[in-house]
Amino acid sequence: MAIGHTAFARLSAIFAFLLLCLFSATAQAQTVNQYTNTTTAAINNTTTCTAPIVRNFTVGTSFVVADVDIGLFIAHDWRGDIRATLQSPLGTRVQVVTGGSNNAADNINARLSDENSGQVNGGTHATNDQLTPAPNPPGQAYQRNLVPNNPLTLFDGENANGTWRLEICDTFPSADNGTFNRADLFITQAPASYADLSLTKTVSNAAPASGASISYTISVTNSASSPTAAAGVTVLDQLPPGVTFVSASGFGTYNSGSGVWTVGSIPVGTTRTLTINVTVTAGAGTVIWNGAEVLASSVADLDSVPNNDSTTEDDDAQVSFTTTGSRPAGTPPSLSCPNGTTILDWNAQTWSSGSSTGTANVANIGAIGFNVTTGGTFSVPLQLNNTITGGLTGQNSLYQNVEYTNRSQVTTTVVTLPTAVPGVQFTVFDVDFALNDFADKLTVTGTYNGSPVAAPALTNGVSNYVFGNAVIGDVIASDTTSNGNVVVTFSAPVDTITIVYGNHSSAPADPDGQAIAINDFNFCRPVTTLNVSKISEVLSDGVSAGNPKSIPGALVRYCITVQNSGSGTATGVNVSDPVPDDVTYVPGSMTTGASCGTATEGEDEDNSGADETAFGMSSNITPTLTTITGTANSLAPNASFAMVFNVIVD
Repeated sequence: MAIGHTAFARLSAIFAFLLLCLFSATAQAQTVNQYTNTTTAAINNTTTCTAPIVRNFTVGTSFVVADVDIGLFIAHDWRGDIRATLQSPLGTRVQVVTGGSNNAADNINARLSDENSGQVNGGTHATNDQLTPAPNPPGQAYQRNLVPNNPLTLFDGENANGTWRLEICDTFPSADNGTFNRADLFITQAPASYADLSLTKTVSNAAPASGASISYTISVTNSASSPTAAAGVTVLDQLPPGVTFVSASGFGTYNSGSGVWTVGSIPVGTTRTLTINVTVTAGAGTVIWNGAEVLASSVADLDSVPNNDSTTEDDDAQVSFTTTGSRPAGTPPSLSCPNGTTILDWNAQTWSSGSSTGTANVANIGAIGFNVTTGGTFSVPLQLNNTITGGLTGQNSLYQNVEYTNRSQVTTTVVTLPTAVPGVQFTVFDVDFALNDFADKLTVTGTYNGSPVAAPALTNGVSNYVFGNAVIGDVIASDTTSNGNVVVTFSAPVDTITIVYGNHSSAPADPDGQAIAINDFNFCRPVTTLNVSKISEVLSDGVSAGNPKSIPGALVRYCITVQNSGSGTATGVNVSDPVPDDVTYVPGSMTTGASCGTATEGEDEDNSGADETAFGMSSNITPTLTTITGTANSLAPNASFAMVFNVIVD
């Protein structure tokens, strides 16, 4: 499932490294203090939200809070029943886990931070959290890193000194029981010198027409409560697919190629603003997201980290617009197959559940190999099923349900054909989007004899759009409709197809579980195209010391080459060459090979024997005509066969 936002494209590796080094000195000045409570308690029918379990953390020193995380290790059936509330010494209360959700998975083993993604009782994290080994930070981390149901930033800027109170209760105490095992409070101490930078972003028109002119406005502010001015501030705003840059105005300079806004210095209590003017190129009904983030600053930030690719801190901001009009599903091109088609029907194939490889036997083609690798984890074993139907009935497909932990992870499916085909068309189901969950991105490429072929035509559904050789989801689609379908069409010979499935930059830093299904393949049947060429070379003439001529008595070498430029394998190739009546064939001079230069395999005068295994030659000499015949048992695509013989000019 997917939405088309271009988050934070990276600068070059060197530039990004330098920026990271610039900030690291100030970031390391911040101290993270950990406070632990391991007093266990039963969660049962008496653990109501009016009589919760209370666990306290005592902070005995005075310092300003820059950031708060809370780790929870709770055994409990149906974790959606659990509610957890954290209260600071000043009385600020944040309900970090909201009970009463429909998350039926068991246990909570998670560190909650505003800088993470995916909520403990939200999304499709439907698997049970582990209870062993138990977390023991920093040695053994919590199993998952998630965001709280409400932001912990409400504590930022407070004094940490005093007693922090954690309340745990069961919103349905009569239903399920459990045990509170452990909690860890992580409080980051603000450095003596910092600048609290925050970023906002707006778009001038949230519903522009395709071709319209719109503008983005970005503002970065150094809070009035900051003790320090910020210097060397840069902001990354890489424009997304679907818009083209026109101009920029405001404070500092903007590089439309790198997406970097060089802001410079920002005094305390000051806001710097940039306006970027663009033209909308996205088609009707397309959702286009654009994100920006503070890239670097001379001093530490109180509650965020520059250049960490976050989408949840106050130094990053995202906006979206939706082009007016509805976006219909595209119309795929017709597959032109002069020799007819043959279908890989998954309903007629088998796949060992959980296996990363499989073979499909297809008429007129042979055994097609599939190899699937993933940088994530399969939430459901790789298999054939009809979980995602694409609007069809009873259709098995190659089902890929994957859990990724970052946007760079992908699942790659390589389809290897035993022989090239002139064209192929297939459909991938459920390329779509879910806000703050995932953003499907599908990229398809092909090769022929090891060389890249022209990019396939990609035809969108109503829940995705095409950009280059990728399809990006921007609207949610039901598994049982065709809304998320993508049709892939190769119209040139291809023998290897690579399908890469992952996330667009509009996905959160830690995407949730997502799935696609690769449906049946419709292949053009392979065709053969044989091309014949003949060349001659005068080897000697008995007179000239060099540069011999074709004069009576000259020895001439002929080479006939047959090449298969088609996509199918030719079998039983037979070539005949009547020798001209002004020359005489030289018996015993026949040789064969893959080319004129490599035709060194000696051939006898008949068409039988060991010399006829791959390529063969024979002669038929009569009083009036000599005919030379060559044979090749088979010629694969792009393969050639050469037959060589000598004659004497009469």
